[in-house]
Amino acid sequence: MDKILLNQMAFYGYHGLFPEETKLGQRFVVDAELMLDLQKSSRSDDMNDSIDYGEIYNVVKEIVEGKPKNLVETIAEQIADELFRSFDLLEACQLKVTKPDPPIPGHYQSVAVEIYRERKV
Repeated sequence: MDKILLNQMAFYGYHGLFPEETKLGQRFVVDAELMLDLQKSSRSDDMNDSIDYGEIYNVVKEIVEGKPKNLVETIAEQIADELFRSFDLLEACQLKVTKPDPPIPGHYQSVAVEIYRERKV
């Protein structure tokens, strides 16, 4: 399956269960793998036969920088839902939403949620 990849999209949001997360906010990083047939667009060289990367970025930004959610899982699911609503050519997507600096004790690089969704027929 062909893919469009958007890696390490960085945003600032106010999601989380702890009061300081919803008040102070924090960084979120999103990786998106979008599966679709790119054969037609690669031959036509026409954006109408593909998905505009900038539009993908804007969909993700609107959700991550939008209304606060308790769970990173919810952010990922809402991104997937909106991508399917916005892009008819999209067949499946894999999304990773990372919190680089969550307010939990311990030593780690980050915490993340990764989901895979396919278009419902």
